[in-house]
Amino acid sequence: MVRNPKTMEEFATAAGISRPTISKYFNDPDSVRPATRSKIESALEKHEFRPNLYAMNQNRRLTKHIGIVVPYLADPFFTEMARNIERRCIEAGFKPLLFSSHGDRDFEKVVLDSIRSMRPAGVLLAPLGRRSDQDFVAKFCEDVPTVLFDSNIEGIGEAFVGSNNFQSIPLMVEYLCRSSEPPSFFEMPALNPNANKRRRAYRETMERLGHEPDVIRVSGENWDFEEIGYRGGLKCIEERRFRSNTILCSNDRLAIGLLAAAFEKGLRVGRGPGSAMRIAGHDDHPFARFTCPKLTTVSQDYASISNRSAELAFNLIVSGERNAAREEILFEGTLVMRESA
Repeated sequence: MVRNPKTMEEFATAAGISRPTISKYFNDPDSVRPATRSKIESALEKHEFRPNLYAMNQNRRLTKHIGIVVPYLADPFFTEMARNIERRCIEAGFKPLLFSSHGDRDFEKVVLDSIRSMRPAGVLLAPLGRRSDQDFVAKFCEDVPTVLFDSNIEGIGEAFVGSNNFQSIPLMVEYLCRSSEPPSFFEMPALNPNANKRRRAYRETMERLGHEPDVIRVSGENWDFEEIGYRGGLKCIEERRFRSNTILCSNDRLAIGLLAAAFEKGLRVGRGPGSAMRIAGHDDHPFARFTCPKLTTVSQDYASISNRSAELAFNLIVSGERNAAREEILFEGTLVMRESA
């Protein structure tokens, strides 16, 4: 029995309730179940415990700021994700701070240092991934409660939320094989782990279906994916590098560039009479429904990824407790069939 508890930990022990639940109650009494709230309030009266909330916040160095970092804000995919997360933060009473690392390893470090100096309550980070200074990011995540989304760095951060590439790519490959020729895979050098996972998933699915994989990588080291897809697509068409008339692009932005290259070369894209190519992508980029023809793709679950990422961050902040085990939450993609394939 703990007598006259003076700290939150001692009060939690005396009340027989977990420390995170106690923290949730003091941040928002309505966030816990009525029976639990009644038990906590009875314990407060019994032990005459009154927490010093100001000191608690100072010790935890809490502010109402939440950092949101994406690798390239000019990419509408990340703009949409950031918009959803920003809205959730505001609705929850936090003040979001939005940053882009501009696809640059050193600038990502500058951004994280700037955020750290603001003493945020937490951070939602879509890292560069393979190009990140992983030791630097790991140290940042030790100092600041951080949830990673979109691009995973194994073992770093309190949790990761993203898409299941080993479900979404097979979904598309199986459809393309079922409806016409097995696809070639059109990619650029990997900028984050998703690209490598998508290539692996493509190879494994083609082999499982009894087809020989055909991976075509074009050059390009920056975030101008449409330009890379266009220039690389022109060259591949001219050199007849595509073994199939069906092309699966690693992401929608590459596919948009390839659509432009096919148009310039006079090739009709689609499944109708006179069509020379089928082109599909991945992500359901916000512009995918407005290309000509409209782009067949796999839709990532933007809403679920952004909502779950925000919820995990809020829970970390409210509880004041770091996760004992790192969570990885993956959402499945949905096939979106449009005219391009």
